[in-house]
Amino acid sequence: MPSSPKKTLYRKYRPTTLNDVVAQDGVTTPLKNALKSGRFSHAYLFTGPRGTGKTTVARIFAHEVNGFPYEVEDSYVDIVEIDAATFTSVDNIRDLRETAIIAPTKGKYKVYIIDEVHMLSRSAFNALLKTLEEPPAHVIFIMATTDLDKVPATIVSRSELFTFRLAEPAVLAEFLGEIAKKEGIKIEKSALELVAKLGGGSFRDSLSLLDQISTLSDEKITPELIESSLGLPSATLINNIRSAVTVSDLSAVSASLKSALSSGAKPETIASDLIQSIVDSPAPELLPLLSRLVNVKPPYASAKLLLALTGSNENTSSATISQTRSFSVTSAPIPTPPKLTTPTPESPKPTAPTPTPRENSAPASFNWSDFLSRVPDSLRLKLEKTTHSFENNVLTIIPNNKIIKKLLDDPKNQAIFAEFHESFTIKISDSTEKIQNVENAPSTFSTISSIMGTDITEVTENAGGNPF
Repeated sequence: MPSSPKKTLYRKYRPTTLNDVVAQDGVTTPLKNALKSGRFSHAYLFTGPRGTGKTTVARIFAHEVNGFPYEVEDSYVDIVEIDAATFTSVDNIRDLRETAIIAPTKGKYKVYIIDEVHMLSRSAFNALLKTLEEPPAHVIFIMATTDLDKVPATIVSRSELFTFRLAEPAVLAEFLGEIAKKEGIKIEKSALELVAKLGGGSFRDSLSLLDQISTLSDEKITPELIESSLGLPSATLINNIRSAVTVSDLSAVSASLKSALSSGAKPETIASDLIQSIVDSPAPELLPLLSRLVNVKPPYASAKLLLALTGSNENTSSATISQTRSFSVTSAPIPTPPKLTTPTPESPKPTAPTPTPRENSAPASFNWSDFLSRVPDSLRLKLEKTTHSFENNVLTIIPNNKIIKKLLDDPKNQAIFAEFHESFTIKISDSTEKIQNVENAPSTFSTISSIMGTDITEVTENAGGNPF
């Protein structure tokens, strides 16, 4: 005869008594007291995140109020399980009310377990409410939900409410260690802690993950092996990205991010791990990242992640990039601009020929990209929304709208332009040129290309691929 399939760990080690339930004392203690006293509510409402034991405790309690022995696969006619996701109509609840008045067959109580009760329709809730208002003495309802806000207040107020909580990582890691020992799984303590972290406080998810990685190696399973097999960014990489963002080192951000993506980690996973890292160890300079990282999702997830880490940080300096690039014009080499302390007066604006409306006639001695690399990112992003011409040692910048012109005329930006006056003059044109179509408009990817120093327009071809 063929052997029966191997049980998954979360089914094999599912609790069968309230004493076996871990890390839910706030729920199990009052239920044990109710069993001792024999005084039961006609309705219980279990709420909490998925995988915290709501349905398991409901089954245990349903058996124990009737004195039935509990095995995971057993079935009793007096214990009725209902999945509200499919049992949603008012007719379903009416049928339930009709059968509920029938006395239990073997036990003292007829127990109805309604899982994901928030999925019931409004009319079904109204029908259930009538039963809860005048319940038969032999009926107990145990309702479970992951979304308490969707359960009507009239139902909540007529139920005894119990809240299930996610397990603390240390408690979960210890529990997983006991299971690993029983199963003969060789795994390092730090790897157990990683599994507990990835399980997010859910016993079911953590046991499923332990089951999944149990065959990775005949030797001890390490955190690095888990990260590699699941395509996760390592803790070292996450810390490297944090450090690079903290000091505004764009080159280091790029290198760390490239390494993480090359290892197979998904951008969404990197963003999620960074969010968790910031929540666990907050730093003032990293808190603004939280609002940007939550938006890292397809399409273009990799590009969104790069921009989240670099593109929106007004304090980011381009010094790292500018120091590694040379920039020269015909008249004289430009020294490294000194640190600005106070704005210098606006330079005189010499008369220059009317520039052509597209970027184009600059001689070989002038390089627009090198010029952009010499200015701070906050100014560079504005300059990318302009066109220009270079003639007679005058760089004429033509804003594409009045807003950009106003920003470029700001004294702070004029002070930056003044640093270049030893070699050429910069003039902001009084005319503005509207961008006629999307093809001519500066794009998100031009920003990324400037940061990376390479062309990444191929990202658009794979709808979210790696911009590296």
